[in-house]
Amino acid sequence: MRSQQVNNRLVECGLVAGPLFVLTFLIEGALKGSGYDPMRHPVSSLALGEHGWVQTANFLVCGLLTIACAVGLWRSGLRAGAVLIGIWGLGLVGAGIFVTDPVSGFPVGTPDAVEYTTIGALHDGFSLPAFLALALAQVVLSGGRGWKWRVYSLLSATAFAATFVLAGTGFDQTESLVDVAGLFQRLAVTIGWAWLFALALRVRRRT
Repeated sequence: MRSQQVNNRLVECGLVAGPLFVLTFLIEGALKGSGYDPMRHPVSSLALGEHGWVQTANFLVCGLLTIACAVGLWRSGLRAGAVLIGIWGLGLVGAGIFVTDPVSGFPVGTPDAVEYTTIGALHDGFSLPAFLALALAQVVLSGGRGWKWRVYSLLSATAFAATFVLAGTGFDQTESLVDVAGLFQRLAVTIGWAWLFALALRVRRRT
């Protein structure tokens, strides 16, 4: 019984991480000012400039919560999915430790195209595999009882991957997407977190 209680608390970390992450970047993006445009600029850019520590803390705290959830999923028998979600959590922690490079003219006075530094490259080196891992997790964990969960997970994975690609294309300064790249990234992140919340709720109810 004690072991099950610990496992439940770990899984429940997945119920906290997503809402906390999304709420934080929505509030911070609305208040950032100084040339920051949530429609145009990535969530990671919130870590640049004044009060950048808020988004850094958001990455670190939510990353650790996600890793805890992954441990709970592992203990629940969802081994392959737990590893992939653990990679997502680790990627968030890495994205918090290594700050992104400026892109799309933020902070003000920086060029639109990314001029990579070692720290910025490490940020992407953690972030990109994390996004891939979360997309794969949605596919790997789409099985089980109930066709509704399978359909939801596969649709979620498709929408998550599509909006992520559109965001990346915009951040690469494709003219037709550059001004909405931030919106597409926020859609991708919210879709991914919503699925993880639903997964944690599903596992928690089952146990």
